[in-house]
Amino acid sequence: MSNTMSTSGHAGFISARMLLFWSGIIALCAWVLVPIYLVALGALGGRAGAYQWPKNLLPNDISLQPFILFLKTEGVFQSFLNSLGAAGITVALSIALGAPAGYALARYNFRGKDSYRLLVLLTRAFPLAILALPLTVSYIRLGLYDTVLGVGLIHTVLALPFAALVTQGIFLGVPRELEEAAWVFGCTRIQAFFKIVAPLALPGLVATAVFAFVISWNEVFAASVLTVRHRTLTAYLLTVLSESPMHYRFAGGLMLILPSVVFIFAVRRYLFAIWGVSSK
Repeated sequence: MSNTMSTSGHAGFISARMLLFWSGIIALCAWVLVPIYLVALGALGGRAGAYQWPKNLLPNDISLQPFILFLKTEGVFQSFLNSLGAAGITVALSIALGAPAGYALARYNFRGKDSYRLLVLLTRAFPLAILALPLTVSYIRLGLYDTVLGVGLIHTVLALPFAALVTQGIFLGVPRELEEAAWVFGCTRIQAFFKIVAPLALPGLVATAVFAFVISWNEVFAASVLTVRHRTLTAYLLTVLSESPMHYRFAGGLMLILPSVVFIFAVRRYLFAIWGVSSK
């Protein structure tokens, strides 16, 4: 009798945990997808759909006119290319500088290691608005003002602390014994890193690259302050869409979301591999 009650109680506890787990998953998905869905409704529904409330499940009349007008706007395509360039620079530099730093933090013990980790994180404690004036003056003196390279460098500064700390955790998850075995078989430290550690850490490095890409793509303040003609898409739309109709703003917002979604979808199998989930 007592065993039966214990078994049923245990099964009930597991069911409650599963219910809580899936409820959290559903809530998280809704938190992410519902805003995107509402933006899509406002963009595809035209002027009437943008102001309609309550919203329909699907727009009454799907209109691509806001997207066509958005794409025909002068400067949008060039600013899109500028955003891609800045994001590419950010991803490349964040991985090139953050991965070695993360590897050193994971594999070597040195004096001040914990303080160094804290200082890396504290670099994000300074509001970018405080640094806007000295950054602008420095960029003008160095010839980086109003350039894609300059925007990419400041975005790298924003992404690099997290890249270093995230890659540290990734390299800690790779057993050191595998590297030592490679050394025994004649590999140098660099060869062991590229042949053993890097392939195992690839999913985490891709996740770090996604994080850096999203930071650069969504950042607007530095891009607005440090550029005038060669603006990124977010900085350009900040000025263009401020006086535009609501459905046009929704179309611009959806066009800003799509590249990040496409990029994440393209590297999804590496992201799933972090949790041991296969994806084809």
